[in-house]
Amino acid sequence: MTSPTWSRMPWRSLVGAAVLVAVVRQTGSAPFVAGVRALDATTLAWGTVLALVTTVAGAWRWHLVARGLGVEIGVPAAVASCYRAQFLNTVLPGGILGDVHRGVLHGRAVGATGPALRAVAWERTAGQVVQLVLAVVVLLVLPSPLQQVVPVVAVPALVILLAVALVARRPRDPRPSRTGRLLATVRDDVRCGLLVRRAWPGVVVASCVATACHVATFVVAARAVGVTLPLAELLPLAVLVLVAAGLPLNLAGWGPREGMAAWSFAAAGVGAAQGVATAVAYGALVLVANLPGLVVLLSTRERAAGAPRPVPVVSRG
Repeated sequence: MTSPTWSRMPWRSLVGAAVLVAVVRQTGSAPFVAGVRALDATTLAWGTVLALVTTVAGAWRWHLVARGLGVEIGVPAAVASCYRAQFLNTVLPGGILGDVHRGVLHGRAVGATGPALRAVAWERTAGQVVQLVLAVVVLLVLPSPLQQVVPVVAVPALVILLAVALVARRPRDPRPSRTGRLLATVRDDVRCGLLVRRAWPGVVVASCVATACHVATFVVAARAVGVTLPLAELLPLAVLVLVAAGLPLNLAGWGPREGMAAWSFAAAGVGAAQGVATAVAYGALVLVANLPGLVVLLSTRERAAGAPRPVPVVSRG
């Protein structure tokens, strides 16, 4: 959960690129063009509104977790930072470098880079776990030919929840080893940042709101490219594609999302091309909706450039 681990991502980007190449070879370039052309002013407006709600929900979740870890950040500042991070995630390899960036900047601002980075990592992890749980519920409740993949989605969520529960209940070692210190840090983070009473209900609610907005954005993209599936049949496809999109194995967000969309739409009888077009429209919609993050990024750079530089002290003697 530290920046060195997150930043070693060339192979992850290669995985995303390989999946993207495979999708292009399978479906051709037409679905990519159709996905971009499908976006009109109304679709972009819906995407912008949904992105705003998503960003506020994520910022609130970050605020709650960071407060528990002693590196509190106000919600307005968190919203601006999340917009900047989301924009960077959509244009940089790996899909998480923007989050590393916001963690580092916040850590420097509060003088505690380690806890600040961990707060971002835990905030992201909590959101992913809630998204996995909701995906399992949707796949189980709504009839879908994709129910066979429920174990693939459920097992990671159960493993993460079980690991967190075991670490949280682990007693403190009076003479901890290096591994023991790491586990103690994880345990303290979970207890203070996630499981504390004033944090976990808000974290769950914020994660549910963010997931609902991501799903709604995917539905908007699907309707824009002409997918006419009933909502009850489209939702299982949406949650499965979004689970794949959350994997840090992409090329600026591209790769696993399009691969899963091609496979799941084909399995549902809609056609791989429709799935790819929907995923492309979703990706383009998210990029446009997060353009406020570019404004935040440029203003941050201007403030940094205008900050007074320390004057070197020249020794005389």
